Amino acid sequence: MAALYKFHPGRTPLLVSMPHTGTHLPLEFKKRLTAAGLAMPDTDWHLEKLYDFLDELGASVLVATHSRYVVDLNRPPDNANLYPGQDTTPLVPIDTFHKEPLYRRGAEPPESEIAERVATYWRPYHAKLAEELERLREKFDCALLWDAHSIFSAVPRFFSGKLADLNLGTADGRSCAGGIGESLLKKIAGYSAVLNGRFKGGYITRTYGDPANGVHAVQLELSEATYMHESPPYRTRNDLLSKLKPQLRALIEEFCRLGHAQRTG
Repeated sequence: MAALYKFHPGRTPLLVSMPHTGTHLPLEFKKRLTAAGLAMPDTDWHLEKLYDFLDELGASVLVATHSRYVVDLNRPPDNANLYPGQDTTPLVPIDTFHKEPLYRRGAEPPESEIAERVATYWRPYHAKLAEELERLREKFDCALLWDAHSIFSAVPRFFSGKLADLNLGTADGRSCAGGIGESLLKKIAGYSAVLNGRFKGGYITRTYGDPANGVHAVQLELSEATYMHESPPYRTRNDLLSKLKPQLRALIEEFCRLGHAQRTG
């Protein structure tokens, strides 16, 4: 079986998680998918390239290798809806964000298979995430979790119109110390941005953010229009990348500064 994630340990309190950038599909799943499923349009494309400065900042980095179509690492294991009253894709998706079927007729996974996928793919990623956060908290007296995501700029299923360029989520201020989200928002220049708008943070941000115990978590959902072509083969745009990377680095550096202030304050 292919490795379930890639992990690079860092030398600072910062851990960056990328749960949706993987593109590996086990052969037994591949055989059952439609053309839409095999294209994996809902991947968080090119995030490792976009965040290629993280090693310079001393960050630990955890990257999922498998597609979110195998199991969604940013959903609760009990499949609870993170946004009650709004449409959202489940723990094991059966259609794309644009409601195209992922599986051939009759090939959808039964409940027993979903439970097996949680055990095989979901739990190891979360075990590593929890382990690294605890290591950082013990070593530095705090841990800073940045959950990195991206999505199409227009997905009528989830939101009307066009998404803001940079969407920060702090679970309405519960996943990190007060003021961190607001300070990060002020650090954004030249892009449209929102804090706790349509995307407030998924399961990872809401679960691991524990500011009372020194763990501060923030999710950033990027509009893919800020750095890439949004149609197949989903290539990056170097002109946009060169503009966006300094903004991302400034946000990460500010997050680290704010986290350090919490530790020493």
